[in-house]
Amino acid sequence: MFSPAFSQSGTGLTHEIGVVVGPVALQSDYGERRDFDTNKGNTGIAVGLVYFMGFEYLTNYRLNYFEDHFKLKAELSYTKTDLKHFGKYVEESKTSVFAQQLRAMRGSSKTTNAGVELVYFPFSLKDYGYNSMSFAPYASFGAQATHYTTEARSYNGPLTPLNTPEKYRNGYRNTSDYALSIVGSIGTRYKINANSDLIADLRLQYFNSDWIDGLRPDPAIYKENKANDWLAWFTVGYVYYLPE
Repeated sequence: MFSPAFSQSGTGLTHEIGVVVGPVALQSDYGERRDFDTNKGNTGIAVGLVYFMGFEYLTNYRLNYFEDHFKLKAELSYTKTDLKHFGKYVEESKTSVFAQQLRAMRGSSKTTNAGVELVYFPFSLKDYGYNSMSFAPYASFGAQATHYTTEARSYNGPLTPLNTPEKYRNGYRNTSDYALSIVGSIGTRYKINANSDLIADLRLQYFNSDWIDGLRPDPAIYKENKANDWLAWFTVGYVYYLPE
């Protein structure tokens, strides 16, 4: 059984480290909005290191609500997604030059993210720490800074005026840059033993940039280009409670 003495030495704060991994889907200017094949096809992989700081053992007596229901989370993560166009405009039945150029387009996006989130647990963290509960569902919200690297190309080589669809001729970049994002997630922990948990997390990450995928058609001309890029994550991982 988890002992409160384990975490009450020193400051009384709990410190946890972990690793997560799973698939990501980049919602971007590649493919067709709300198209299943786009959502399924433009996917990649994410890995991350996470750190949690808890407050549930600051006192032996009655906790206030914040201490028993919140943790702070810091994260460093990396994603890589390969991209191409899906949907009705690239069906094999389409034989126009535009369709052929779209079918040949390829891209990739790599992101390195660092940030913090406030994690809310609706049930008592102290009860969970005493193994009174096996699961601890949660929701979180925070912000991250991202360094991204993009590549847009054709199946036949680098993009040129001859092989780039008109929509993207002045709307692509092969570059590295920085962006900010807001992050929200829901998930749960499952207690393995006194010192470790499994974790599952479903997350949305919305960027303040439309260049995360390397494409940005002129929104004044192409009205369907309404939103910035965003990532959908599903990760699983392992969290270990550090002794003090």
